[in-house]
Amino acid sequence: MIDLDIAEVARRSGVPASALRFYEEKGLIASTGRRGLRRLFDPGVLERLALIALGRVAGFSLDEIAQMFAPDGRLRVERERLTAKADELDRTIQRLGAMRDGLRHAAACSAPSHMECPHFRRIVRLAGAGRLDPPAPRAPRRRRST
Repeated sequence: MIDLDIAEVARRSGVPASALRFYEEKGLIASTGRRGLRRLFDPGVLERLALIALGRVAGFSLDEIAQMFAPDGRLRVERERLTAKADELDRTIQRLGAMRDGLRHAAACSAPSHMECPHFRRIVRLAGAGRLDPPAPRAPRRRRST
């Protein structure tokens, strides 16, 4: 197949050229050369960009996604990492579900003001105690040396 220039990759993938250059700088994708001033990419980059997009949607950082590719470019995802991310998503869903329910209650509550609603005050106390904060960003895992 013929290599695709950066504009065509951007068009087909929906990833802006600036992001493609950034991904290349981070080592997530690699160009195969240039045609004039335009970077060229193997058509297989489209699948790799789709995998990167999936990782981003799942909440993985770009550094975490980069670690999921072997030096030869093949995908190598540790199943334990996927399980840990799924567990993290479960906790986020639970926290967001509780927040959604609290907001719906506050919107429909018959108390004269939100601060007179015991349920809303409980949410405020939890937030003040840091128990409704979004999860802290995880530090990148360090590779074990062999």
